[in-house]
Amino acid sequence: MWSWLRGAVALLLVAGSMDAQEEEWPAYGRDPGGTRYSPLGQIDRANVGRLTRAWVYRTGETRPEFATARRTAFEATPLMVDGTLYLGTPLGRVIALDAETGAERWVYDPQIRRDVRYGDFANRGVATWVDSSMSPERHCRRRIFIANAESNLVALDARVGTPCQDFGRSGRVDLRLGLRIPPFEPAAYSMTSPPTVVNDIVVVGSSISDNTVPRPASGEVRGFDVRTGELRWSWDPIPQDSADPAFGQWVGRYAHKTGGANAWSIITADPSRDLVFIPTGSAAPDYYGVFRQGDNRYANSVVALRASTGQLVWAFQTVHHDLWDYDNAAPPTLATVRYAGRSRDAVLQATKSGMLFVLDRETGEPIMPIEERPVPSSDVPGEIAAATQPFSVVTPPLSPHRLQPEDVWGPTPDDRSACRAALEGLRNEGVFTPPSPRGTLMLPSNIGGAHWGGVAVDPTRQLAIVPVNRIAAIVQLLPREGFDRATQTATDRMLGHEYEYNAMRETPYLMRRRLFLGPSGLPCTPPPFGSLVAVDLVSGKIRWESPLGALGDPPNPALGAPNLGGPIVTAGGIVFIAAAIDRSLRAVDTETGRELWRGALPASGRATPMTYRSTSGRQFVVIAVGGGDLFGAGDYVIAFHLGN
Repeated sequence: MWSWLRGAVALLLVAGSMDAQEEEWPAYGRDPGGTRYSPLGQIDRANVGRLTRAWVYRTGETRPEFATARRTAFEATPLMVDGTLYLGTPLGRVIALDAETGAERWVYDPQIRRDVRYGDFANRGVATWVDSSMSPERHCRRRIFIANAESNLVALDARVGTPCQDFGRSGRVDLRLGLRIPPFEPAAYSMTSPPTVVNDIVVVGSSISDNTVPRPASGEVRGFDVRTGELRWSWDPIPQDSADPAFGQWVGRYAHKTGGANAWSIITADPSRDLVFIPTGSAAPDYYGVFRQGDNRYANSVVALRASTGQLVWAFQTVHHDLWDYDNAAPPTLATVRYAGRSRDAVLQATKSGMLFVLDRETGEPIMPIEERPVPSSDVPGEIAAATQPFSVVTPPLSPHRLQPEDVWGPTPDDRSACRAALEGLRNEGVFTPPSPRGTLMLPSNIGGAHWGGVAVDPTRQLAIVPVNRIAAIVQLLPREGFDRATQTATDRMLGHEYEYNAMRETPYLMRRRLFLGPSGLPCTPPPFGSLVAVDLVSGKIRWESPLGALGDPPNPALGAPNLGGPIVTAGGIVFIAAAIDRSLRAVDTETGRELWRGALPASGRATPMTYRSTSGRQFVVIAVGGGDLFGAGDYVIAFHLGN
């Protein structure tokens, strides 16, 4: 009898634990695999119109005393565990809030340098881990990890926010130490994404200024002991061992000596398989590959590593010999798909080139067919662009791959005429047209296609939800010899265009780029300029796509808008997303793409929202607001729940 009773109590405790986990948001993508799916359904398609603001918290980082050398972007997705929200800020501060009221519980400030122009002055969040071997009252039993712009990995006690003294040196590990190539200046190496904790390893990537010099900082991915901060392993995406099968895919002056190919986006994990999934970027410099000929394998790839050792398990390259800044910005998303009548554990990788690749989680082999297709060659002396690139066969491009002159768009005849005139002199042969001294139309642009907002998966409905941009860019390589910046700047101003210039030192060229906009400031590509796309994971086809955002005065939803930030999905049949520049949080019907509700924000939510159920039993939806630049300055954390 007593053994039966003990068993019943044990089952109740397990059930209670599972319920608590369902109520929480314990990782950036809610689960280690980053599905961003919540089983909560209190807010559903029938009542979402009753959503109202529950509370607002401000980090204070827009105040003058927090002034920085360059604008910051508040891109955090908070975690919620044990009734507390935890979030990171661009200045590396970690803030703990009461999940019910938004009241501040503690703030940790690492006092990073603010006079440094960090490459991407942003922070997307924190990670957490519990040491189950410690008693609940022990300091640092639950740890909060943040990797900040100053390249420190910090471990904090979750209850009071003080550093865990047994981790690294007084709670910190300096991530600049031990790199194959150290950063050439403080701004050239930083952290933007949260660490990933897998079992007893905390894994970090890096953000690198990779279009400035041929040998920027190296992009090692590293695993540290979650308790002590001791380095357990390091994996270099640019192979250094001649026995590595990818070694021969790096040829040229700098080849194995270059840097970059780093993982600046979110790293996901399958703890049960002891795997981490790394989204890598391009090797340096982005737009000139003469010094790094070959496919450059492991750059621009989805890479599966053994979490405990860092050993390479498999790699799939999404772009060969990248010349377009087509980093894998979206996190790899782990899901079980029922494609072609067979259930398989998969990795979904959305790309800036507008593709969605679905790969077997254990082998990296395509689940949905992929084929190599011919792409245009380069007209830059010495450049050997890849002859083919991988394309998804079943799923159509998530954003356009070509712009014909007759498809050029503009709100007025003058706009359309100016856009066509600008297009005439450019190389325009579709996706993967290499950069050129003539100038190249790049579609999708360097912001994507799919971007770091990534993918959300509804496992019940078998849908992958992906936000995309549908805007082109103009990229041009300018001969360095005879280049006069003052004269060029004056010319740019006369044309009414703001170009971004990158030095690409030691190469024969400078690079300049801008979005392909008309005189009105609106894109020359046809609307919608931003979309939300749903892919059916059973068939591989696009189920629906809807404009995301609204531009114009008054705002026109048919135009969509540029967007950065991700979606989440819930059991209530809702996609929540902010992302667009029009200062709104949206609720969208998961099955149809129809907008069900829109909540006004004080700036744009250039972040991914999250949802949880508090101790009172109410479901909250929370978004960080203040993405900077066109998205608007802000330091808000805003929570919504159902009104009475």
